[in-house]
Amino acid sequence: MTQTITKHYRQTGQHFIEKLGNKVVLEMVLIRGGSFMMGAPEDEEGSSKDEYPQHQVTVPPFFMGKYPVTQAQWKAVARLPKIKHQLKRDPSYFKGDNHPVEQVSWYDAVEFCARLSRYTNRPYRLPSEAEWEYACRAGTTTPFHFGETITTDLANYCGIDEKIGDTLYKGSYGKGTTGEYREETTPVDYFKGANAFGLYDMHGNVWEWCLDHWHGNYEDAPTNGSAWIEAEHNDNHYRVLRGGSWSNNPVSFRCALRNLNNPDHDNANVGLRVVCSGLSPRTLV
Repeated sequence: MTQTITKHYRQTGQHFIEKLGNKVVLEMVLIRGGSFMMGAPEDEEGSSKDEYPQHQVTVPPFFMGKYPVTQAQWKAVARLPKIKHQLKRDPSYFKGDNHPVEQVSWYDAVEFCARLSRYTNRPYRLPSEAEWEYACRAGTTTPFHFGETITTDLANYCGIDEKIGDTLYKGSYGKGTTGEYREETTPVDYFKGANAFGLYDMHGNVWEWCLDHWHGNYEDAPTNGSAWIEAEHNDNHYRVLRGGSWSNNPVSFRCALRNLNNPDHDNANVGLRVVCSGLSPRTLV
């Protein structure tokens, strides 16, 4: 499986690199535009009504971070002048320059993108929910971009069975097996299996903020890949999180799985990944 992913990435993996100072770089991978079925089929194990109805979305091309934003990248950008919102220089609970930054709110993530945009003179932002799922699936239609199931050799998640109250949270999915529970983040390049677009850690490690306001299902959702934002809602409306984390069981980070929280929420399993759109690949690669 890994060999196939690597071969595919070499065929399609256009990218550019931002230099953030002190040898810290941000690698951005080209995600070619296309159409896909967003959401889960109703017979997918673990799916819920907020993932329905499946609907076709056409996504324009964009660039996306090869990895979640790391602590080294965060520190480099957090040193830049404030735009609207103060940023902690070192917010993460689990320390390591190459570990994903965590304990960042949606407001923190938006400020990070704003500072990065001003520093690089490129339009950085959080992904729309449609862009995130399109990038995660990378042409697949299975619950995970790895296939019908997943193991803790491929991603960082809670791979053991846990019973909380009367509820059993399984450490396996489908016909897969249980595995290990690391109980912390891992370096963003710890697992060697990228998806077909060349992206890592799309399943597990940390949740990733999206631009969108939360909606309870996909009725009347945009079909052009844009973020679904309701102008009449106040600024504290719930925002979308995607991808699952080191503390979640595998059912919680299927490609279609959606999560929500307040925009000022932060804890040790919430991070971000950035996108950059409106650029011509020919000027960058």
